[in-house]
Amino acid sequence: MAPSTLPPVLAAIDVGTNAVRLELARPDADGALETLHQERDPIRPGEGVFATGAMPEETAERLLSTLRRYAALCKRHKALVRAVATSALRESRNRDDIVRRVREETGLDLEVVSGKEEARLICLGVLHRKPPGTRSLLIDIGGGSTEVAVTTGERPDHLWSLALGAVRLTEVFDASQEVSSKHLRLMRSFVAETVRKTLPEKVAGAPKGALGSSGTINAVVSFACGESGSLATARQISQAVDALAAMPPERRRKRFDPRRADIIVSGALILEGTMKHLGVETVSAVNRGLRDGLLVDLLYRQDASHKDHSLTAAALEIGKRFFFDEKHSRQVSRLAVTLFDGLAALHQLPLSTRPYLEVAALLHDIGNAVSYERHHKHTYYLIHNADIPGLSERERELVALVARYHRRSPPKVSHPGMAGLPTSEARIVRKLSTLLRVADSLDCSHQQLIKSLKATTSRDGVTLHLNARQPLDLELWDADREVVYFRSVFGKRLTFHVSK
Repeated sequence: MAPSTLPPVLAAIDVGTNAVRLELARPDADGALETLHQERDPIRPGEGVFATGAMPEETAERLLSTLRRYAALCKRHKALVRAVATSALRESRNRDDIVRRVREETGLDLEVVSGKEEARLICLGVLHRKPPGTRSLLIDIGGGSTEVAVTTGERPDHLWSLALGAVRLTEVFDASQEVSSKHLRLMRSFVAETVRKTLPEKVAGAPKGALGSSGTINAVVSFACGESGSLATARQISQAVDALAAMPPERRRKRFDPRRADIIVSGALILEGTMKHLGVETVSAVNRGLRDGLLVDLLYRQDASHKDHSLTAAALEIGKRFFFDEKHSRQVSRLAVTLFDGLAALHQLPLSTRPYLEVAALLHDIGNAVSYERHHKHTYYLIHNADIPGLSERERELVALVARYHRRSPPKVSHPGMAGLPTSEARIVRKLSTLLRVADSLDCSHQQLIKSLKATTSRDGVTLHLNARQPLDLELWDADREVVYFRSVFGKRLTFHVSK
């Protein structure tokens, strides 16, 4: 294969609580990822965060130094990069300052992901290419949080993030040294209570065997079932907890990496408590996780044929939470993405923006749960503050703006709501919201009267051919109000042709 035809190098940077990791990989012809380079720096970014609420300056300097080196490696390979930070930075009150410094000093856009997005990415990494019908239960114990997912294939059905991690628990109970029997009972009770508050009592269809994807779980399972084993029973995990707690600290440090040794008792307790609550009988340690998920996510973002169904499912779940009109929202979403596809040559937006329109269309009316009169503004607020796995913080902001401008004032650059947007993002919001406004007007009655839609383009105009089951008087009256703005955005006259 000629160098010019090689697929791009993908780079994943994971700023965790215990360590910072980099992996560079290139997809092969079959879509598998070939690792080119890996690094792990155990700089403990979460050190002190859970006790003080902020990342100390010394820790921040270690992080910046590491990320400068990673950024240089990524630049050398001309890699497409996704860099994320998890619970330590997520809960640090100086996170915005750290993210700003990372951008200014390294050129990397460090994304602080939510717990659910972290769980979704771990699913992608562990379950990539899993047969579509296979049910899996996944547990990942990090330094500051524990992610749990139930999946079908590689698609998550349920995602949970517990504010319970090996470093956090160790700091709360000062458990890096001696762990007395009384201390152990207190920690077990604390874990059980936290798990009970976050996870449901029963998860329908969840397997009895879990996959454990973190370094902590790998270490605990290896200790529980012997060096050569990768599968441990719930009973073996409980026995391991007792043995590790009874072990003098110096022996733990001989048995494990010193930094792992300090938190291993807490990690084992979290695994034990999670398995017990979910009724899990066995756990299998796997060597894939968040970093692998970042690479798979980057791979899918380059693949125009890949459809992320988990994003649609997450949007629908949010809509139901706010009692939206699901039939109307699905119809508007269907019409909007049909317009996006049919008018691709006209709007010239990248295919990566199509999910923004789909999610904005599904959620455009959720502000009605607060107030109908100003529901477009309430919709913006609710989406802006929602946890939508599959969307970065910046992408969620764009979706919120597209949904906010589905009615009333159009998204002119001069409008206060568009202030501060880069030109490229303002262009995306203007074009996508214009398509959403037309789609929404075409179901103005909320009766789903349009069976199909086809867009044709001529030199002067765009014609929407509407196949309807009943007369569209209300829809056409509402759509006519969008014609002027459509022309100002796309430079084309918009007309409608109705057939039965």
